Amino acid sequence: MWITSSLKAAKAPTNIALGNFDGVHLGHQEVMAQILCNRPKSTSENVNCQSVAAFHNDMLTAGYSDLPSEFLSKKDSIKAERHPPTEPERPFSDAYATVVTFSPHPHEYFSGVSRPLLTPVAEKAWQLECLGIDQLVMLPFNQALAQMSPQDFVEKVLIEGLKAQRISVGSDFHFGKGRSGNAQKLMEIAAKHGVPVVQVPLKHERGDRISSSRIREALQSGQIESATELLGRPYLLTGKVVQGRQLGRTIGFPTANLQVPDNKFLPRTGVYSVQVFGADNPAQITPKTQTNAKTSQPLPGVMNIGKRPTVEGKHLTIEVHVLNWSGNLYQKNLTIVLRDFIRPEQKFDSLDQLKAQIEKDAQQAIATLSRL
Repeated sequence: MWITSSLKAAKAPTNIALGNFDGVHLGHQEVMAQILCNRPKSTSENVNCQSVAAFHNDMLTAGYSDLPSEFLSKKDSIKAERHPPTEPERPFSDAYATVVTFSPHPHEYFSGVSRPLLTPVAEKAWQLECLGIDQLVMLPFNQALAQMSPQDFVEKVLIEGLKAQRISVGSDFHFGKGRSGNAQKLMEIAAKHGVPVVQVPLKHERGDRISSSRIREALQSGQIESATELLGRPYLLTGKVVQGRQLGRTIGFPTANLQVPDNKFLPRTGVYSVQVFGADNPAQITPKTQTNAKTSQPLPGVMNIGKRPTVEGKHLTIEVHVLNWSGNLYQKNLTIVLRDFIRPEQKFDSLDQLKAQIEKDAQQAIATLSRL
C-alpha cells in the first residue's frame, strides 16, 4: 500500500473513503466498502500468521519503535514527496481505493491534548491493506487546513489534488472551518464536478451505534468480547520486546516486556488470556515457507498490564508469558491478540502467592484459548 502525507506524491485518480477511522471498526469498514465495490469482499478477521509476518517485516524495515507520529510506510513517504511515483497513471475506471484521514486527529489539534489511538498509524495501515485499500493519504492537520472552507477542501484537496472519482463518508461526518461542512454539503459541492458521494448510515450493534468511543469504553471495563464484536476482529497490542527486571524468571514465569507505541490505547489494567504472534519468528517467513506459515498457529499466553504492586513497581508495564514455550524474545516484534479478561491486577503478600495465582491464570487462559 502507498502511504503519503503529500498531495503531490499521492497516486491518482482515486476513490476516496474520508474520515478519521481510528480503530478501523465495522462502521468504518462499511464506509470503505463503498470504494471497494468491484473487489472481492475482504474479511475483517485478518489476524493470521501471514498477515502478521508482513506487518512485522514492515516494522523491522521502518523502525517501528522510533516512528514519528505522522506516518509509517515500508515506502518512505518523505522520499515519495521528493520522488513521486513513476508508474503510469491509472485510467479513471480503475481508480486507487484511497483512505484520506488527518494527522494529528482534529480533536488533538484543537485541544492540545494527545489522543491515545486504537490503531496507531502502523497498525491502521496494516488493517487497511488487509481490507484491500491501495493508498493511505494522511493530510497534515494544521492551521491552513483547519481554516479551509468546505468548498475549498472539496475542490482543492479532493477534486483537484486527488482527482476523486467517488467519495464515501459516514452520515455523521463534518469537515471544513468550524465543522461547517457535513455529508450533505460534501455531496452538493462534489455534484457540481460530477463526483458522486455515498453517505453511509451509522452501523449499530446490540442497539447502539458502533464508535471508537464505545470500543474504548469496552476495553476500559475489560469487556474484551464486546470490543471484539465492535471491531470485527480482536484488539491487538504490537511492539518490541525490551529488557525488563527479569523477576518473572525467579518464580518460573519468564515474561516478555512489550514496548508499544506511546499513543497506543491500553485496555484496563489486569491479567488477560492472549495469543502471541512473533515468538516463533514469523517475520522470517519467506515466499518459500508460506505453506508452513498458513498452518502455523499463534502461541497461547497470559498478559499483565499494570504496575506490579507485589514487587513495588512504579511504572506501567505490559508483560507477556508465553505458555509452554522457552526461548529468547529480546528485540523481537510481537503482536498480542486479546481474547479474554481474567482478573484485575492485585497485590499479593509474597512471591509464592503471586506464583500460585499466575498458575491459576495460566490454566484459565488455556481453557479459554482451547475453545477458539
